Amino acid sequence: MTRNGTGLVRCLVSAAVAIVAGCVGTALRTDVAAAQTPPRDDAPPALQSSGLPLPRFVSLKSDQVNLRNGPGTDYPAAWVFRRAGLPLEVTKEFEGWRQVRDSEGTTGWIAQSFLSGRRTAMVLPWERKPDRPVPRVPLWASSRSGAPVVVEVEAGVIANIMACDGDWCEVTIEDYRGFVEQKKLWGVYQGEKIR
Repeated sequence: MTRNGTGLVRCLVSAAVAIVAGCVGTALRTDVAAAQTPPRDDAPPALQSSGLPLPRFVSLKSDQVNLRNGPGTDYPAAWVFRRAGLPLEVTKEFEGWRQVRDSEGTTGWIAQSFLSGRRTAMVLPWERKPDRPVPRVPLWASSRSGAPVVVEVEAGVIANIMACDGDWCEVTIEDYRGFVEQKKLWGVYQGEKIR
């Protein structure tokens, strides 16, 4: 009887282990498949604690803002931004802190109170090279073909975005108002519409 009882227990334990292993294996395969599935292009942006989508663009409120190594004043300042209106991309949120990225790819954390929802953009920041003359970009009177040039601006200037239709953005730069091709701006997504 002892022998048969032990055999029955072993059989039940083996069956239970097989069932658990099968379930865990299925869960692992599902997790791996989900991790390997690329995000869909038409998927909506993720919402965070603020209720706003990520990633998104914002701008600096002040002309002196610390970029920190982590979300809090206990973390050291890695950089100081000295340009109010500078566009930044918010990539993560943690309580009252936002992880941001600038046009050069520098990332860090800034207190949400130093950021504004006002949309700005940099004109061709990737074209500024220390060993070459600064390129100039026309600011057009309208988005129509053949429109006159209002003014030429240097790459790297900050433009205030008034509206974008997915191809062109209406902007103001200092006292000038006009249109710039959206693909020449860092601070607005390709195809993004702003009203």
